[in-house]
Order: sequence, then structure tokens, then C-alpha cells
Amino acid sequence: MSRPRLLAAGGAHIDRRGRLTVEYVAEASNPGQMREDVGGGAFNAARWAVRRDIAVSLVSLRGGDASGERVALAIEEAGIEDLSATYLDRATPSYTAILTREGELVTGLADMELYEIGFPKQLRRRKVREAAREADALLADTNMPEEALALFAGLAPEKPLFAIAVSPAKAPRLLPSFGRISCLYMNRREACRLAGLSPDAEPRAAAEALASLGLSAGIITRGGKPTVCFDQGMLFEIAPPPVSRIADVTGAGDALAGATVAALMRGLSLAEAVREGLAAAMLTVESEEASPETDEAAFRAALAQVPQPRMLT
Repeated sequence: MSRPRLLAAGGAHIDRRGRLTVEYVAEASNPGQMREDVGGGAFNAARWAVRRDIAVSLVSLRGGDASGERVALAIEEAGIEDLSATYLDRATPSYTAILTREGELVTGLADMELYEIGFPKQLRRRKVREAAREADALLADTNMPEEALALFAGLAPEKPLFAIAVSPAKAPRLLPSFGRISCLYMNRREACRLAGLSPDAEPRAAAEALASLGLSAGIITRGGKPTVCFDQGMLFEIAPPPVSRIADVTGAGDALAGATVAALMRGLSLAEAVREGLAAAMLTVESEEASPETDEAAFRAALAQVPQPRMLT
């Protein structure tokens, strides 16, 4: 039996993560360590989908530099079909995160001009259109500009479309496509920005506002607090599993999205799918890597620690 096929589009770039070795002091030089690997919302999610037995094709953009070669190799090693385009005269996009000593995000800087100028053209390529027709579902992140997101949403209108909000600044790019999105993955700040609420608004209020805007289903993460989920009028929350240590929060939301999408494509309910997503997120925050390798036994052990959902309505 063939595996379900997912077409993902969005970020696949260099991730730099600087972690402080002292207590963070604002507006000062803070000692720490910097590490670099390949990440990106769509790519991180795609890697988790592959691990959960989904065949994945990925559309992204990279430059004609050493970083671009590194990204291409990482996509190949992940077992993902690479439909990306290379711009020889451009630099490969990058994301730089500064983390506290405890692993929490202080700030992030996205240097991704290539995505802004290149995606609308690349999504019109015949091989991308063909991949959309062959896919069982589509996944997008908001590293793509609004025009490209709309183009991607229209490639296979009869297929489920999942989306990752990426950041509060980029999340509003999805608003015109709300009626097309099957499920949106976002954190609390992104949800509040989309809903037009203050950043400290309750996730339940954000969920209700997003549903009124035409979004049929969404997952709102809140770090160590319960994840709030809504789906066709149903509202529930799932507490995150206990974490032995927070090594790095980078990629946790992408892991949740990738593993949840994979579970939905295998026919699980949203509640059970989110439990698998939270297990993937747990393994990610406990690792120094944005998308750590894991085996089925480790995943099942993590899943066993994820509580059952609690209905809110």
C-alpha cells in the first residue's frame, strides 16, 4: 500500500541559534554559544511527516551559495522529494534566534528576501502543479508572501490545505485564504494577531474570533500551557507532556504541525492527531536540534505521556 503524499511549500533555510550561557541582560553583550543547521517551518514539518510514514515533496527557494548546497543536501538526506528552485545570484535565506540560558526565545531575525520575490513565480511551474494534483494534502507556511499563499491554495482546491503561521508579523498573510484552510497551526501571539485581539487575550476568545472569520479548525499552542484546539464548533484543550529539560524551543511548533498533519492524513481524529503532534514537540524541545531523529519506540513513549483532551464546550 502506497504512503499518503504531502506537498509542502515554504521555508527551508539556514537556522542559527545563539544560546546565552548567562542570565539575559537587555541592551548588553551577553556571552553564549552559536550553532547552525538547516531548518525552516515547512522543512521541519516535512521531516516529521516523513518520520510518521508520509511521502513528502517540498517546494522552497535557495541561493547559489554554500548554504544553499547544505540545504539541498539536508532535504535529500531527509528522504524528501526536492522541487525547490536555486537562484545563483542570491543568498540563501536564514533565520537567527537568540535563546535564554533556559532555552526560551528572546528574539528572532528572519533574512528571507528571496522568498518574497521568488515564490509567486516558482509556484506556477508545471512540476509544482503536477505535484499538487498527485498529493493527498498540501502544507504551507507564511514564509511565502500573500500572493504565493493564494496561488498555492488554488493549486488543488479539492485537497486539504494545512498552514503554519510562522510569526505574528507574517501570519496575516493567511487571512484571504481562511476559507480554504483545513487546519491552521499557530501560537498564542499569532492567533491573537490574526483575530485582531491583544497579545494577552485568552486563547478561547481567539479561537472563537478566528472561527467567525471563516477558519474551520486551528491549533493554538501556549508553550508549557495546554494547547487549545477548535474544529467545526468543537473546542478542547490538551496539556503538554512533562518535559525532562528544555534544550531548545526552536522547531517545536513545526514538529507539532508535521506530526499532526501526518496523523490526520492517516485518518486519525483531530484530537488524537494533536496528541501525536505534542509528542513530536516534546521530543524536539528536549533536543538541541530543531528536528531531531527518533525511533518508533521513543515516539510511542513520548505519546504515552500526552494527556487525553479535555472538552471546553
